[in-house]
Amino acid sequence: MSKRILFISVLLFSVISSVQAQQEKLLTNFIFDKMSINPGATGIDIVDGICATSIYRNQWDKVNGAPNSVLFNVEANLSRYFPSAVGISYYHDAIGFNRQNNLTANYSFHLPVANGVLGIGAAVGMVSYGNDPIWQPVNTPAALDPSLNDTKISQAGLDANFGLYYKHNDGWYAGLSAVHLSETELDLLTFTTKRHYYAMGGYTYELNSDIDIEGNVLVRTDAVKFSSDINVRGIYQNNFYGGLTFRPNDAIGIMAGVTGFNVGPGFISGGYSYDVTVNRLKGNSWGSHELFVKYCYMLPPVPRTVTRNPRWL
Repeated sequence: MSKRILFISVLLFSVISSVQAQQEKLLTNFIFDKMSINPGATGIDIVDGICATSIYRNQWDKVNGAPNSVLFNVEANLSRYFPSAVGISYYHDAIGFNRQNNLTANYSFHLPVANGVLGIGAAVGMVSYGNDPIWQPVNTPAALDPSLNDTKISQAGLDANFGLYYKHNDGWYAGLSAVHLSETELDLLTFTTKRHYYAMGGYTYELNSDIDIEGNVLVRTDAVKFSSDINVRGIYQNNFYGGLTFRPNDAIGIMAGVTGFNVGPGFISGGYSYDVTVNRLKGNSWGSHELFVKYCYMLPPVPRTVTRNPRWL
């Protein structure tokens, strides 16, 4: 059994290393998380409201030490006051003994351009990384290798992102962004937040009065390795959706959910996805599970100010 655990651990490390060292999150529901990887997208999909989105991912289920991730975004469109939007993004990632946290404050200026809106965005915040080794000896405590480090270490540093995001009125969008611009070095952990670059795009086609077909593509790179996601969804009456996501050499995802149901002064969306593992862990993983929920609160209309001539009161 100990040999099997060791084999899986080594295999897990090699797979993680081959996919950007997993510094950057891999989300099948990336279409609901544009803001954290492209601050230019902050608030553009919201019409005069505030939205909160949470995504949980259990990657490579049943593999000991595999990534578990939680994302939480809040964004507000300020178009009633100024053509811009603000947001806060928090991300937590746990892989083995390692813990990574990212917290950023986002701002996007919305500029009308050619029948669409261009978001010019920036984000600044912090990234923290920690290591808390808890080694399990094979037989007795005496069997633990004294050379193994069991000291808890954590350190934080500056983080900054920049992005451009364009949404056209005809149903398509495109974006370019860079994250971890500061490439912060955490000396205590010999860890560097490697700069990553993203390109995204999508288009929604109205098949008929009830069904829309939406396609999305996301490409990420650290200028050494590349990873991509291709997503296609069918949306029924803007209330239900189902679709597939393909991540080459890693997974095929099945997704389904609901969107746009009115709850109080806003609306709620939610969904689930299951990734079938196709990389080297496919014989040991039960796949990856992902849940998301989003609630948007719509601000009340701005009261109209009526000016009357005092002669006609």
